[in-house]
Amino acid sequence: MKIHSAILVSLLFTVTTVVAADKTVTNKLYSEKGEAGQQVVTEKSDGSFDASLNLSWNNRVVTIKESLKLNDKGIPVAFSATGTSAFGAPIAEEFSLVDGVARWAGNKDEGMLQTSQPRFYVPADEAGAASHALMKALLASPTGSVDLFPSGTAKLDKLKTVTIKNGDKSEEVSLYAISGLAFNPSFGWFDKDGHYFAQDFSGFMRVIRDGYSLENFAELTAIQKKAENDYLADIAKHLSHSYDTVLLKGGNVVNVLDKTLLRNTDVLLKQGKIVAVGSKLSAPTAAKVVDVKGKTLVPGLWDMHGHLSKNDGLLNIAAGVTSVRDIGNNHDNIMEIDRLFNSDELIGNHVYRAGFFDKQSEYSAGLSVNSLAEAHEKIDWFADNGYLQIKIYSSIDPKWVAPIAEHAHHRGMRLSGHVPAFMTAQQAVDAGFDEIQHVNMLFLNFLAGTEVDTRTQLRFSLVGEKAASLDLTSKPVKDFIKLLADNQITIDPTVATFRSLLLGKNKQVDPEFAMVADHLPPGVVRQLKGAVMNVSAEMQPVYQQSADALVTMVKVLFDAGVPIVPGTDNIAGFTLHRELELYAKAGIPPLDVLRIASLEPARLVGAAHYSGSITAGKNADLLVIDGDPTKNISDIRKVALVFKGSHYYKPDELYPVVGVKPFTASLTLN
Repeated sequence: MKIHSAILVSLLFTVTTVVAADKTVTNKLYSEKGEAGQQVVTEKSDGSFDASLNLSWNNRVVTIKESLKLNDKGIPVAFSATGTSAFGAPIAEEFSLVDGVARWAGNKDEGMLQTSQPRFYVPADEAGAASHALMKALLASPTGSVDLFPSGTAKLDKLKTVTIKNGDKSEEVSLYAISGLAFNPSFGWFDKDGHYFAQDFSGFMRVIRDGYSLENFAELTAIQKKAENDYLADIAKHLSHSYDTVLLKGGNVVNVLDKTLLRNTDVLLKQGKIVAVGSKLSAPTAAKVVDVKGKTLVPGLWDMHGHLSKNDGLLNIAAGVTSVRDIGNNHDNIMEIDRLFNSDELIGNHVYRAGFFDKQSEYSAGLSVNSLAEAHEKIDWFADNGYLQIKIYSSIDPKWVAPIAEHAHHRGMRLSGHVPAFMTAQQAVDAGFDEIQHVNMLFLNFLAGTEVDTRTQLRFSLVGEKAASLDLTSKPVKDFIKLLADNQITIDPTVATFRSLLLGKNKQVDPEFAMVADHLPPGVVRQLKGAVMNVSAEMQPVYQQSADALVTMVKVLFDAGVPIVPGTDNIAGFTLHRELELYAKAGIPPLDVLRIASLEPARLVGAAHYSGSITAGKNADLLVIDGDPTKNISDIRKVALVFKGSHYYKPDELYPVVGVKPFTASLTLN
């Protein structure tokens, strides 16, 4: 969910188009499957705009129609948008500015503000016209910045100008970075009049002006990537700290090997390795000594369901997430991320890659194949390129699963994924699945069977409507859970993300992020408001009960001995913390939760001999927590220091870079 949501938000905030009086122009959007949608903006001679956005990917469809009016100074005075969001929630938003009083109302929020200064309204959901006006204002501003409604300031930086050609067409375009709308700047191409031209969203979504080709896009994206890398590399240059030898003195060390807490214990680190763990260790000559008395030392956390972008590295490391399994990505994108994070050129986590493909259909996602033979070829390609496992998706033919599993196992790879439509989770396990992504798939084993097309959004709504009514103590459920336990089928629940889908309500912050909302940038908080699915008021209590049933299922799995690994599929770092919090809420002891977040993932990817615990000889991937997560798992957010190999990081330095208020003060190495 995370990568799709982030790209959509960025699109809605930055997409503009070439317009002139009484002229309509279309922008094209492309996914890996091909054309994914279009945006149409019409500027009228009276200064008003009409715009529409139609975008479709992975069974998500966004449709937005909007109108915008500007005053004679180019400031929005009226805006309205209607449509449908990616998971079905309706879009209805209005804004007006009359006599210096701004009023806005929509499904995410509503408000009023009086001002005598020029400000621009940034819609929560829009098709492009408002962004067009904002870009023109930024270019006209002497400071390159514009204050915004409801809050915040947008800032524009010009990075590079080139000339792009396609046949007899030629356009001078410039790369700009627009900051102040999300965690990180958005990098995009605009023509000399300030009209949106092209943008690459981590290889997943591509935008190019109509009339220009994807070959033009490839030329521009190489430049865009370098600019993004330079920006993040500059942050790494100033906020990555190297060390030779460090003695962490007198802390409480979480030993996930036997689930104990070693009190008043020292940990000696040297050149990226844990050298010793014990009491009253002597500090070597020139070692930096850190007094961590009263603090808790925890192994670096793992996120086992990421769709990484380069921007995620900062959020993950600040949150203490030192390792991520990327469960599906564009190959070029994830290889670049792996290289940049592994070399510490950019701040980021260790990367473990899973290959991903689906069968071609109207619902398919990512790389698609048309035959079982092509599926086998894809498995071989992933194996030859260093991927650890295969993830398949909802359109795969159920008859293909067993031969896909056999081929993947033959190549030394595990098989995981969504349970394909018209197949039960039990049948998938019998056919060779080693792991199942998402807790909803376990409920659909009983709620959908082999008759429901779970390629559609029924895979979400059925769970919301009926999960609460499934008796988790019934014999069929117990037999299924026993099958998972007997075969040691790993479950990657992503409970927090599914609760976000089920529990979102208009004008309220997503309850899964409510506890951190005060720390997040205003623009991010605004996007965390509002319903995600179209749930009637009468059904909301049922959806709440179903969301709670998802948490209960995690405890049922744990009690039965089913392997669990924590994943996010949403905002990096923060979602992992909430996932662990929910495991503890389910009744899993905090020490077991910390083991689930460290040692178990390391074992699953074959890294436990060098990662996953604070043990002499392993890599120095560990956190210093200003609190005790063995008593209160929520203390996991209070990260005071992060060690990843031969570098350490201070979250109170990293978080402000992405607009986040730190959760605690960092420690100093003397």
